[in-house]
Amino acid sequence: MMTTAWKQILNSLEKSLNPGLFSVWIKPLEGHVEGNRLKLLAPNAFVANWVRDRLLQVICEAAAEVMGGSPRVTVEVGAPRKAPAKKMLKPMVRSIAKPLGLPIADAPKAVTVSNWRFSFDDFVVGPSNELACAASKSICGNIFNSDHLFLSSAPGLGKTHLLHSIGQEICRHSNRNSLNVMSLSAEEFATRLVLAIKGNQVNQFKTRFREKADVLLLEDVHFFQGKEKMQDELLCTLKALNNRGCRVVLTSSFLPKELKKIDSQLVSRFCSGFLAHIGTPDFETRRRIVLEKARRLQVSVPVEVSDLLAERITTDIRQLESCLNNLVLKAKLLNRTVTMDMAWEVLENYAVHNASPDFPHIIEFICRSYDLSEEELRSKSRKRQIVLARNTAFFLARRHTEMSLKAIGERLGRRHSTVLKGIAKVEREMSQQTPLGRQLKSTVERLVS
Repeated sequence: MMTTAWKQILNSLEKSLNPGLFSVWIKPLEGHVEGNRLKLLAPNAFVANWVRDRLLQVICEAAAEVMGGSPRVTVEVGAPRKAPAKKMLKPMVRSIAKPLGLPIADAPKAVTVSNWRFSFDDFVVGPSNELACAASKSICGNIFNSDHLFLSSAPGLGKTHLLHSIGQEICRHSNRNSLNVMSLSAEEFATRLVLAIKGNQVNQFKTRFREKADVLLLEDVHFFQGKEKMQDELLCTLKALNNRGCRVVLTSSFLPKELKKIDSQLVSRFCSGFLAHIGTPDFETRRRIVLEKARRLQVSVPVEVSDLLAERITTDIRQLESCLNNLVLKAKLLNRTVTMDMAWEVLENYAVHNASPDFPHIIEFICRSYDLSEEELRSKSRKRQIVLARNTAFFLARRHTEMSLKAIGERLGRRHSTVLKGIAKVEREMSQQTPLGRQLKSTVERLVS
């Protein structure tokens, strides 16, 4: 019987992994928990090696969550099982063949809503992803003019989130009980093809993807670069699905025109539908992502902490959410509240933004830090808070840009001499370590440290 601990580890892996990845490589494993050891038995050496090379780390993390400490995880090839009774053979063949992409007598079942990791409800929309989100929602209904959508972005900006949201939405609102949604990565597609070739099951592979699939959600198609035979099979699959009017959503870290060693016909096919690029989110979007994630974790995060994380991790939403997860977990383990000091400690483990900021970024940062508008910063007001903010902007612009004092002054409606005096005042307060100086030092460090 399956142990409770292994069941819990399986549940954790199912939630964290792509549904196709989980079905192909995790489901066939047999797990045995003995003390601080998790022993995994794979059906063959091919699966065992693949899991060791690519999934061992994520399995170790899931095991640690359930078993505690640092459990030892091993992957071995299981001993051949006793031949089952005839009446039990068909269910067993189905349970083994289906995850590996091999043919079975019954038609493939649809991916159920419970398999999807993300939904549109928890996708935070901003200027950088608004078009991609709208296109993704549209392809789920009947108002989209194309059955083909290509999503591109740098890693960690939401392609997978939108792909899973599309799958969940289509499954939820379909009026068909047997809708077959194929969701997998390009690497999984290639692996299934290789297994089909080795097992002399290519025709069944083609039938499954070209004739049985109603929706194809395929991630990271840049994986096919330089793989001619794989490209041929994918091209034929896309043509067949297009002829049947099936919906296809592809994702990649590159736009089609940026792909190398890809057949021109396949590039043309990638471009045949709607192309939507996801850019780097702005500060406000990143801040709302932190707050939304905190809400889902049911934890209160101080405003200054959410602002800090959004300021420091700027190019990878996956890292941003991971950082918050680790911050919350650390606070719970230590039985403390989330603080700025703790946030700084956790941030040390992440690749934060360290590039020298340009002038617009400095102005945005100052306005946010002092709760001012750009108009107030450039105004003739002599209010203490506005003057302090303006002087800090002078100081940061002089330190981090190559702008002259005159150019800095012109951008903020001030004379060269005013800029010079403002910089000198900030430097004096910081060097004397007055209360105001310490406040200024903290503000300056938040921008670039």
